[in-house]
Amino acid sequence: MAKLLQNRWIGLVFISMGISLVIIDGTIVNTIFPDIIKALKLDSTQVQWVQESYVLVFASLLLVWGSIADRIGRRALLVIGVLIFIAASYWAGTSQDANAMILARIVQGIGGSMVLPTTLSLVNANFQGRERGIAFAVWGSTIGGMVALGPVLGGWLATAFTDGWRLAFNINLPIGAIILIGLMLFVKESKVPNLKSGVDLVGALISVVMFLTLVFGLIEGRAYGWWEAKASNQFILGDFKWPTTGISIIPVSLAISVAFIFLFVLWERYRARAHKSVLLDLDLFGIASFRNGSIAALIISMGEFGVIFALPLWLQNVEGLSPVSSGCVLLWLAGGAFLASGAGGAMSGKVAPAAAVRLGVMLELVGVVVTAFAIGADAGWGWVAPGLLLYGIGVGFATAQLTGVIMVDVPSDKIGQGSGSQSTVRQIGSALGIAVIGTTLFTATQASLDSRLKDIGASDAVNTFVSNGVVDSAGGIIPSLNKILPNMHVTAAQAADITTASGAAFSDGARWAALSAAVFLLIGLASTFRLGSKMHSEGSHHE
Repeated sequence: MAKLLQNRWIGLVFISMGISLVIIDGTIVNTIFPDIIKALKLDSTQVQWVQESYVLVFASLLLVWGSIADRIGRRALLVIGVLIFIAASYWAGTSQDANAMILARIVQGIGGSMVLPTTLSLVNANFQGRERGIAFAVWGSTIGGMVALGPVLGGWLATAFTDGWRLAFNINLPIGAIILIGLMLFVKESKVPNLKSGVDLVGALISVVMFLTLVFGLIEGRAYGWWEAKASNQFILGDFKWPTTGISIIPVSLAISVAFIFLFVLWERYRARAHKSVLLDLDLFGIASFRNGSIAALIISMGEFGVIFALPLWLQNVEGLSPVSSGCVLLWLAGGAFLASGAGGAMSGKVAPAAAVRLGVMLELVGVVVTAFAIGADAGWGWVAPGLLLYGIGVGFATAQLTGVIMVDVPSDKIGQGSGSQSTVRQIGSALGIAVIGTTLFTATQASLDSRLKDIGASDAVNTFVSNGVVDSAGGIIPSLNKILPNMHVTAAQAADITTASGAAFSDGARWAALSAAVFLLIGLASTFRLGSKMHSEGSHHE
């Protein structure tokens, strides 16, 4: 029995289950969005914020928790993170309005930000050499697979049960309890001895401000105006109101972010020179594998999950699939990721990790392009499946191997900061990608719809209602237009034409969203050629 409890591979199962809990919840919202939108009456900006509030807080705090985990223990912080996460999941599942949902997602982000870097640190600490490569493949492919399995689970719950979207959150409670028991039984505590005392609280505050202002600017640019303020939409925070004329709050927000990025670098340099603990060891970026791998991870992450944001909305609102059916379409992605996990484990130690990353990103790029051109109002989901399969295989290869490439030369006493840093880079990329691709989806949809509506001949009031309604509901209103429009003195023929035009416009938006993800992946592919081609395994480097 004692030998069983010391089995690192059983422990890896529960570590991977911990990250699965976070990833499933991060993606489950994509499939149940239409039900959440209807139940909580979300507009398109709130739809993005339900997703972004989680990702934003997640990315902002990863560096903080990575540093703290090194001190108090990685397993201890992982357990705390899972507890916070499942409590916030219950809150999200019982929320009655948009504000409660967004606040619950923020708390989930706090818990999730404890889970991701600690799972990676524990894998790094418990496995060495070729075993570490296999463990990374399991850990990384789990992320890729859960991206698709989350929507399947959420779709089934949303379809099979009344208010099933609430169960999609609340199911985290029993799963989380199993994970907690497994972590306590099978995972050894790990921490770094003799670290400098204290946590860089000022650096943490600076990093939170720079991430908040950056992602806010990218999310809200469409709503408040990229340069000039929109009179139709005023920014209000408590008693503060931004003017509706002159410069928009968006360029100001982005400028603040840039200023705080410089301030963060100066502060961390100052702390390092004073021999004090730092939030981010900038010397890590002097390691070529860490620096080049992090740059590649940032760009790749911007495009990696972008198509998953738009696709479930298109499948349900345009193709008319149920939530569970749209989740099953995404199962092709999961199948590809799990195929890649088997191949990735077999390749570990035989094929250069950088080459595996390159192959993965190339497959992702091809898969996204195939998916983009398969999206159409009359295309049907069948043509999307092959693209998702390729995309999933690419995610499985790239995600698992890129982690190994980034961390391969990081000294053992900096594993926590290194894992937190590379996790932060990926989450920043994910947050930026969702913000940019979400904006692309809604902007392209509205532009296409406005153009199509002009040729139908309905009144300006009807056109405005349809255009704003399709965008504000993230496409959710499309299936109901045939019932709504006759009450606005629209003929049956015009109602049918407007519904068709709305579906076609949302397809255009989804296609442009996928193509924008492909652009990021293309740039990311180019960046992978700066990765060391001579790295064949972690075992050939310093542990």
